[in-house]
Amino acid sequence: MSEPSDPNDQFDDIVDNETDRDPDLAVIEAGSRTLRTQGGAPQGDPVPGRPEDPELDKALREVETELSTRWGETKLEPSVKRIAALMDVLGEPQRAYPSIHITGTNGKTSTARMIEALLGAFELRTGRYTSPHVQTITERISLDGAPISAERFIETYQDVKPYVELVDAREEYRLSFFEVLTAMAYAAFADAPVDVAVVEVGMGGTWDATNVIDGSVAVVTPIDLDHTDRLGGTTGEIAGEKSGIIKQDATVILAQQPVDAAQVLLKKAVEADATVAREGMEFGIVSREVAVGGQLLTLRGLGGEYDNIFLPLHGAYQAHNAAVALAAVEAFFGIGAEHARTLDVDTVRRAFAQVASPGRLEIVRSSPTVILDAAHNPHGARATAEGISEAFGFSRLIGVVSTSGDKDAKGLLEAFEPIFAEVVITANSTPRATDVDALAATAVEVFGEDRVVVEPRLDDAIEAAITLAEEEAEYGGAGVLVTGSIFTVGDARLLLRRG
Repeated sequence: MSEPSDPNDQFDDIVDNETDRDPDLAVIEAGSRTLRTQGGAPQGDPVPGRPEDPELDKALREVETELSTRWGETKLEPSVKRIAALMDVLGEPQRAYPSIHITGTNGKTSTARMIEALLGAFELRTGRYTSPHVQTITERISLDGAPISAERFIETYQDVKPYVELVDAREEYRLSFFEVLTAMAYAAFADAPVDVAVVEVGMGGTWDATNVIDGSVAVVTPIDLDHTDRLGGTTGEIAGEKSGIIKQDATVILAQQPVDAAQVLLKKAVEADATVAREGMEFGIVSREVAVGGQLLTLRGLGGEYDNIFLPLHGAYQAHNAAVALAAVEAFFGIGAEHARTLDVDTVRRAFAQVASPGRLEIVRSSPTVILDAAHNPHGARATAEGISEAFGFSRLIGVVSTSGDKDAKGLLEAFEPIFAEVVITANSTPRATDVDALAATAVEVFGEDRVVVEPRLDDAIEAAITLAEEEAEYGGAGVLVTGSIFTVGDARLLLRRG
């Protein structure tokens, strides 16, 4: 691993190595089930439900109601002034542990979960902060790989509440929903205490509320166009905002990036005297084979190769996330800089075999197969479409789609058009959901009227999609994909798991 003295000197290499993704694929049936058992017993649903105790559920709802009176996650005042003031009165809890900070457009949460699994396998106590949640707000703050309990979430809120009110009174604007949750996470990690925090940005980087930490490792997953009204209209401009998590003397782990984004990120790294490791250069994927229930990988890390890694997730993009996660953990342990060695390969295999990423090509029903995926922008939708085509081979796939109103719905639908026989347009339960009639009109533009069905209620939409899928003569070749938003996936997960 080396630190480039001048990013522009290596641009031909960046273009060659960071824009080509065409691994040689082969389908294997034997062996993968054995590899999967290295992860031990199944871990159960990683997404918590509502508390069963009515009084506890009531108390949690009261906290959620109080938080909901604050600015939501789509309303921002680009500054870390308020969160920094809150950290100050709380005694700087985010300084009590080292951190790995993650930004990017897609893949952040899956990468965070992989990093967490690897660190935990090496017997470190972890805290993970990710957003948004799939079903329950407590998912956002995890300790030792599991969401904190409702009781602990409520206690943490009550602990920070007086300090939140103190800062509210001093500042021009009250602390936002996301700022308060971020403070809760940092406080909970300090109280645990954790050995390392794995922190995903909410949006951007420079002025994101999480950016009061000094991550010794900064991770940038693939950057594409999203939140363009706030972050910029090109991937280079967006990279400028996201590069704000790169701190002095950090190690920067870069996933494959568009060239203009890579240029901006490398320039920032040089300015911060940061060490850079780039996918396709200092680390990457050596080989990848589709396997039963996931994929079999050989990864090249900062210290050497790791073979026979079973990853129980579908899609080439998850293999790239795994390579990034492995490099991040190696960097955290000083491999490639202070130490010229690999991590223990059996421990790495065991960690990856246990990884789960709810709502990312997640199978929740069979006969016909129903899959949930939280793709919410064209870049994510293209990756999901490729993963579906590679891993499942449906002869008939029906889409159920509800997007958020601030997203590129047409671009997302265009990405799915080649793999959907028909699409059912619906709405999720949030006020942010795109108007059904407006989304349906966009779908007709992309698919044609004969391939679009409209069902305003999500439960009716899923039922209609299953009926359409079952019209396939080869019953086993039919499937349903519910997608368009993390909120759509969360609603569907509740409906289907209840059913």
